[in-house]
Amino acid sequence: MKFLSDLTIYRKLLNLSLSDLITFQKLSSLSDGLYMLRRLLFNNFRLVFNVDRWIRRQLTPAGSLAFVGLIAASIFGVDTSQGLAYQLFSLLLILLLLAWLNSWFFRIRLTAQRYLPKFAMVGEILHYRIKLTNHSKRWQRDLTLFDNLQSQAPDFKTFLTAKEPGYQQRNWFDNYVGYPRWVWLMRLCHGADIAKQPLPPLSPQSTEEVNLTLMPLRRGYIHFTGCTVACPDPFGLFNALYTLSLSDRFLVLPKRYPVPTLSLPGSRKYQPGGVQLAMSVSDAQEFVSLRDYRPGDPLRHIHWKSLAKLGKPVVKEFQDQFFVRYALILDTFIEEIASPLFEAAVTVAASLVCAPRNHETLLDLMFVGTRTYCLTSGRGLAYPEQLLEVLACVQPSPREHQFSSLSALVMDHANSLSGCLCVLLNWDAARQSLVQLLKSNGTPALIIVVTETEIEVPNEVKVLHINRLAIELAQLGEQTY
Repeated sequence: MKFLSDLTIYRKLLNLSLSDLITFQKLSSLSDGLYMLRRLLFNNFRLVFNVDRWIRRQLTPAGSLAFVGLIAASIFGVDTSQGLAYQLFSLLLILLLLAWLNSWFFRIRLTAQRYLPKFAMVGEILHYRIKLTNHSKRWQRDLTLFDNLQSQAPDFKTFLTAKEPGYQQRNWFDNYVGYPRWVWLMRLCHGADIAKQPLPPLSPQSTEEVNLTLMPLRRGYIHFTGCTVACPDPFGLFNALYTLSLSDRFLVLPKRYPVPTLSLPGSRKYQPGGVQLAMSVSDAQEFVSLRDYRPGDPLRHIHWKSLAKLGKPVVKEFQDQFFVRYALILDTFIEEIASPLFEAAVTVAASLVCAPRNHETLLDLMFVGTRTYCLTSGRGLAYPEQLLEVLACVQPSPREHQFSSLSALVMDHANSLSGCLCVLLNWDAARQSLVQLLKSNGTPALIIVVTETEIEVPNEVKVLHINRLAIELAQLGEQTY
């Protein structure tokens, strides 16, 4: 069959006219040229971004105005016989050069200590403190503090596949060149926006605490590399920078919305390990009696005191336990990087983790990352906050994994589940197959499909739109599953 298909392709190629081949070659050459142009532009985005950042930090507002005036004077002062703009150019150039030279002689001795909370949440303003100590014997005035975040520039593949918010309203040129998208990706890599903070005058050998404001832009860890103190020159044009190395990090949890109590029609199921399973990592159960050893009994169940006394192995017998156990299944299979759809799905999962439920209930979080994961909270095993920490770092599944791996993980635990909460990113054949497997197993399930557009689904499937998550999550309790 492969030979026949290849033969068909060759015949079609032979039937192409010379003009068709020339046109195809031109289109291919044009496509390659445009690709190389985008690659060249992408490689220069970091330089443009760093120059812009350098100008914003090094030049004061008056210095920025002087720099713009310098450029304008250089344009209009080319012909010295037609005006006096060249004199303004010379004056501004001398002032900026003197201000720049002054920054080389700036000396200061500071130490800093940062006080951060353990957690933050996406989209919620965070306030934290930095303690600065002036070890010099001079007053330090007119200082400005910048807190520095670690970042890694996005690769070209991420740049091509990502879609920044509001890209539909941008013109064709901005969308094709993509610098606004690159700036947005750099902000996401930083993880937060931090406003610069003017410092009060620091007296000699004194300590001051400064409050800073941070806005988390994404979930996950945010890393600090240090802080920079800026001091303007006597002309107020150019800042001298003094950077302190100060490493820190904290975790940003996913955004969450209130969810009412959800009641799935599921009965209690037998749990290997019983009640004690939820209170320790071991496989201990509630002790009932002793009996003679039978082949296949676990060695950890042997009662060693009776063995020493009777001279034959005796094992502990345990009582079976039944209680409610739900699974929260998160779909991580999406090709788009930095996808708002995937972030919305994580938000839904985090909201369900925090939804009110009986403290006797177990909740298993199941998803596929670099491998399959099943993490349990409730009854002393873990707290919902620990599942939120996991969700804060979850990433889309690598391409080498298939959705069937998630289905296999769910079905391995299906017999012990009272019900499932499925957060899906699509309603295709693979997802429908998982739902059918749960139905055939008799496991009640709340199926949630997160989407950006209108899709057709069965009546029992709940569709959540990423722009209306708060309202639609609040309405989940109004339905019967």
